[in-house]
Amino acid sequence: MGDDKLHRFLHDVSGVELPSRFTYPMYYVPHELCKIAAQEVMDYALNQELWRDELLAGKMLGVLVVRDSNDKLGYLAAYSGNLAHNGNNPYFVPHIYNLLEPQGMFRIGEAQITEINHRIEALENSTKKKELENLRHNTMMNQSIEVGAMTVAHEKAKSHRDALRAAGNLTPEQEQKLIKESQFQKAELRRLKKRHRMELEQIDQRISDQDSTVAHLKAQRKAMSEMLQQQLFRLFVVRNARGESMDVATIFERRLNRLPPGGTGECCAPKLLQYAFLHDLKPVCMAEFWVGQSPHGEVRHHGHYYPACRSKCLPLMVFMLQGLDVEVNPLITKYNDNEVKVIYEDKWLIVINKPAGMLTVPGKDEEAVSALEIVSGMPKNENTRTEADSQSSILVPRTVGVFEVHRLDQATSGLVVFAKTHEVQKLLRQQFEQRTVSKTYLALLDGTPSEKQGTIVLPLRPDPDDRPRQVVDMENGKQAITKYRVLEYRGDKTLVEFTPLTGRTHQLRVHASHPLGLNCPITGDMLYGTASDRLYLHAMTLSFTHPITGEPMSFTSTTNSAFLSN
Repeated sequence: MGDDKLHRFLHDVSGVELPSRFTYPMYYVPHELCKIAAQEVMDYALNQELWRDELLAGKMLGVLVVRDSNDKLGYLAAYSGNLAHNGNNPYFVPHIYNLLEPQGMFRIGEAQITEINHRIEALENSTKKKELENLRHNTMMNQSIEVGAMTVAHEKAKSHRDALRAAGNLTPEQEQKLIKESQFQKAELRRLKKRHRMELEQIDQRISDQDSTVAHLKAQRKAMSEMLQQQLFRLFVVRNARGESMDVATIFERRLNRLPPGGTGECCAPKLLQYAFLHDLKPVCMAEFWVGQSPHGEVRHHGHYYPACRSKCLPLMVFMLQGLDVEVNPLITKYNDNEVKVIYEDKWLIVINKPAGMLTVPGKDEEAVSALEIVSGMPKNENTRTEADSQSSILVPRTVGVFEVHRLDQATSGLVVFAKTHEVQKLLRQQFEQRTVSKTYLALLDGTPSEKQGTIVLPLRPDPDDRPRQVVDMENGKQAITKYRVLEYRGDKTLVEFTPLTGRTHQLRVHASHPLGLNCPITGDMLYGTASDRLYLHAMTLSFTHPITGEPMSFTSTTNSAFLSN
């Protein structure tokens, strides 16, 4: 077909085995065909003078390997957002809906909102407003001087009256005259303050009238922006593999009962699938990868692969992938009870070893089993046992009631403590909050840290557009501190021990991968590094004070040999 968006492989891929199912875009290891296509796209794009500098500044690109009507392989390429201020560049698939169309709704609505912005800016920076603010300031200064002068005069008159009274020679008529003088002066001061108050109120009203106009324009701008966004998302109509169509706004309303966030539909994954469905191309596999520098505060590495974002893309993917045979979400892997090993248990608490890939507590994916659910399903038994007492994988039964105290990331393996009563839960949580709990983690890193040991201090906050990703934010982030020491060098990998002094979400993962941290992602970290068979992060030790007995408790969990020998 004569499609300049469908590219044939420059490399020989005849010996590459095709995937049996399409990529699950939210969690995947890129297929070899995607890796080859991604490299060819980077080679081409970075050699284009028009795009090169913008790409090297940082951009997410994506590839979709497809088969055409003749069953021949090829691939499509896409970029997130715009490139060179354009949504429809040669070589890459176009936008689902072109926001930059000169006569389009977005351009017209944008022009109207821009006009309101100019009016707001003119009012806020107008000479009239500055004159009113200066008038208010000068009026207050003059009033203060006037009241001060009258107060001094009144105090002087009062001192004179007090002296006359102290002499003791006043007649009743003279005393009455002094009283009237005092009353008049107090009334005079009240009248002066009232007049000043009225003057300020008149000025404030003039300022308020102008502020009200600005507030009205801002409310008008917000309403227009929301209406424009809603109208636009009605025009963003996407298709799925069944040939069904639905606008983006309806997809979000039905799934999440809210409007889509700004930029929805502009990422690589939906653009690639949309083009394939519209041109009768059969998707084979897909991957998204970062080119250029990492954005400020975020962790993106040149040439690394990343999942589709959850806030904008996940609802679209649920619809657009219907009709395709898609890989099973690896995050809802079924686990057997015997994969959770009990390290210690008494009638107040239980310490377990959680496998990688298992949720600590129930999450949004109803099919994904959690460690808490497995522990909660144990039959009652008051006995106490430890892993040292029995190396078998048989679970130690529990007493009634198991409650969350802290969490490990789903991808992280290792020690977790649960409480058996609400009181114990409260007491254990206090220890975590007061940072009296000691934890160490074992991690395998891609790369070699510049120092053998040290402390990483990088404040973190969630990325609202792509949860659960975290970003480094020096101004608004929460304090996050991690100590580390190198245990062993293994060629291009390094085994390290982490000791977190705070407990932020993804703290160790970001501190390991961020350029201001170790700049060495944890092996298998899909969000901040490169996907592998697992995230090589293990909660190795856990120490706290028993909330009931006061006894120091310390536990160590060895990880599997594959982790240590990788």
